[in-house]
Amino acid sequence: MIQKYINDNVHKYASKWLILCIDLCIVAFSLIVSYIIRFNLTFNFEVGQLLVQLPIVIFIALISFLLVGSYKGVVRYTGVRDVYNLFNAICLSSILLIIMILINKEITALDNFTIPLSIIIINSLIAFVALTASRYIFKSIYSHISLGMKTSKNIMIYGAGESGMLTFNALTNNSKTKARVVGYIDNDKAKVGKSINGIKVFSENILNEEFILKNDISEIIFSIQNIDSKKLRLLVEGLVDYPVLVKIVPPIEDWINGELKASQIKNVQIEDLLDRAPINIKNSHISEELNGKSILVTGGAGSIGSEIVRQICTYSYKSLIVVDQAESALYDLQQELKQNGFHNFIPLVGDVRDKNRLNGIFDEYKPNIVFHAAAYKHVPLMEYNSYEAIKINIAGTKTVADLAVIHGIEKFVFISTDKAVNPTNVMGASKRIAEMYISCMQQEGRTKFITTRFGNVLGSNGSVIPLFRKQIEKGGPLTLTHKDITRYFMTIPEASQLVLEAGAMGEGGEIFIFDMGESVRIYDLAKNMIKLSGLNYPKDIDIKITGLRPGEKLYEELLANGENTLPTYHKKIKISKTREINHLEVRSRIDELCITNMFFNGNPVKLMKEIVPEYVSNNSEFCNYDKVKKNKPSKLKIVESK
Repeated sequence: MIQKYINDNVHKYASKWLILCIDLCIVAFSLIVSYIIRFNLTFNFEVGQLLVQLPIVIFIALISFLLVGSYKGVVRYTGVRDVYNLFNAICLSSILLIIMILINKEITALDNFTIPLSIIIINSLIAFVALTASRYIFKSIYSHISLGMKTSKNIMIYGAGESGMLTFNALTNNSKTKARVVGYIDNDKAKVGKSINGIKVFSENILNEEFILKNDISEIIFSIQNIDSKKLRLLVEGLVDYPVLVKIVPPIEDWINGELKASQIKNVQIEDLLDRAPINIKNSHISEELNGKSILVTGGAGSIGSEIVRQICTYSYKSLIVVDQAESALYDLQQELKQNGFHNFIPLVGDVRDKNRLNGIFDEYKPNIVFHAAAYKHVPLMEYNSYEAIKINIAGTKTVADLAVIHGIEKFVFISTDKAVNPTNVMGASKRIAEMYISCMQQEGRTKFITTRFGNVLGSNGSVIPLFRKQIEKGGPLTLTHKDITRYFMTIPEASQLVLEAGAMGEGGEIFIFDMGESVRIYDLAKNMIKLSGLNYPKDIDIKITGLRPGEKLYEELLANGENTLPTYHKKIKISKTREINHLEVRSRIDELCITNMFFNGNPVKLMKEIVPEYVSNNSEFCNYDKVKKNKPSKLKIVESK
């Protein structure tokens, strides 16, 4: 143990003491050179007097270095701050030396000890330059020795602004990688053709395969803050066919202690290339709406529910009750929130199908607002498990909504999906029926019932992008159901923010939809993901078309036939103006559906098709019921809104 302690301290402190000794030698050498310069490059001065002055100058320099701590910097990472410390140490040393000379003149403690002011000034300049140069020489030698065996790679930095220069510094100061910056790329004509840090700035027009191959460029790093996602997509898509790795510098707010590290420069993710501006809700009333309220979130450990919980935690509320039947996921969320400093929440294991359990929760915690996110969402699974889809998505929603009315909840926010629009599968139809029941409950007049409807969520459990990433890691192929299939996408935080905003702006009875921009062709998305991984399609990884799954659509819709939209105060959020329905008859049929499903009495899917006339199955065993339905008109009367 003692030996280990000694070895650790030797390695820790030996280098800085060595640096201190070298610095003192440089100061001594600088004084000698100063005298030679002062006397016209001759030795026409008192050498004996110099030998008396030398140890005193070294001693004063030692005190200055110790006080400033200039010797403590790691030489191989020498930067502007280290040079600043050297400057301070030399200035302090010169001031102390002048003070000592003045004091000595008064008390004559040291006979004939005096140094001309010109010598002190020359010595200060030479010492500062020599100390700074020595550090950069040692830094270069270290880099050359330590990185000599590593393979060098040529890099281009896209962006010759401040962020680009900081990226250059982060790359050149990184000891783990031997990278050579070939040049900057910028569309600013005032910068093109000039040099920054000795590196030439090129126009973006030079980015072609010939230039990349000629200069052996292996990486292009985008270092432009707040770059438009559409512009980034166009630029990256122009590069993915070339043999280069495309990377991006994170936003400044994500830098570690305000400083960019080379390890933070990551490959461009497919999420960065979606042709849609991110939602930024302004003039939000969320804070005012949640202030002092008790809030209940069902499905609070799921993809959307957990993000709703995370965002609510940042507001001032009375209490937050998080309910989910998934014990492990709820535990993980609990630990995450605690580690982030949030403690005012109550995690409860519970099932939305259990009316007694939920009634007890409503009784004990008396929530003011309910966010209902609990649901089954996977289309193929629910097509084969229609019993569970009806039990959770319809009966579960019915249970929570009924209790909300009984307990006088102020607002009930229901999270739906674009698959509820003109549904072609059990999951989508179950969510549409849940929407209809929510609309019926609005007529009770006590609780404000609000619905949000949006498309696929990036990064959620079971979504396509995480699936493609796993398939790429395994070497492929990427599986795709159809070459022409398209989907809308949004991020989890955006979806959750929309839900909270809907709860704030909703007055009851609305279905809020989000303008999600252009839909994304999944086949193109898959090819871009392969290329962004540094692989070639189809040489390295192929795409396998498997055929549409039961109930799957080629494209999703946000509005049903006969629906249109009304604007809100945010241009990206609209209200769906839906068709009116016979609420008494709909509630009666939904009650019948839940009972039929519970006791396995009759055909619940057939009944779903009668409740939702636009529900026409696609590539499913339930297509047979559509033929029956066409010959027999629906019993459910639809009344068009005036």
